[in-house]
Amino acid sequence: MNAKSNLLLVDDHTELLEFIADDLNEDYQITTSSNGREALDLLSTEYFDLIVSDVMMPEMDGFELCQRIKENIAYAHIPLILLTAKNSIESKIQGLEFGADAYIEKPFSPAFLRAQIASLLKNRVKVKEFFIKNPMSQIQQIGQNQSEQEFLLKIEEIIMQHLDDPQFNVDRMADILCMSRPTLYRKINVVSSLSPNELINLTRLRKAAELLIQKQYKVYEISNLLGYSSATHFSRNFQKQFGQSPTEFQDAQTALSKS
Repeated sequence: MNAKSNLLLVDDHTELLEFIADDLNEDYQITTSSNGREALDLLSTEYFDLIVSDVMMPEMDGFELCQRIKENIAYAHIPLILLTAKNSIESKIQGLEFGADAYIEKPFSPAFLRAQIASLLKNRVKVKEFFIKNPMSQIQQIGQNQSEQEFLLKIEEIIMQHLDDPQFNVDRMADILCMSRPTLYRKINVVSSLSPNELINLTRLRKAAELLIQKQYKVYEISNLLGYSSATHFSRNFQKQFGQSPTEFQDAQTALSKS
């Protein structure tokens, strides 16, 4: 049985907050907060898969909360839905400019909110699965917004700079990014569904696929270039990840290019 996703609900209207929490409680693990400042405090100590926030709140409103979240590398990957009684096009544009993933007007249908939450979470899973199984996909494709895409490209750049170093690991990456190891681990896992070490290995294998298509190196040479202990180890990893041996992949790409 899959663990329930963790949702953070933010609204200063107690009755509405309790109503939404009760409606979602069967399918999700729910945490509630009465304003943006409290929500940020919770984010510093707990992990959430998605946030639903009202716009009009004391101390810190939903727009500012959204902006703070999307500007923070540790939280920017979390999908955020804004709820508001403002139905003007200007307010919708404002919410999207701050990085909101969806914008729902009050009064809203609970069924619509549930569908929007499920859609955001489901789409993430589908995109990640495609990225993991397809050696030719681009890493930024799994990013749901600009901040995520920039983070993933930065991670890929760092890994690419250490492709031939078999000792490169999550601790080195965390030092380069000036992030704690747990924060980096959680961030990468949420964005890619992979651990940092798995993402390092996958990036190496995707670079291998690129080199195989170019046909400039033999399999054992690619293995050496990418820091694998042996060609056998490299081939085994490639087969496990993509369902084809390096040679089979190369032959398939050659046939595809001629078709």
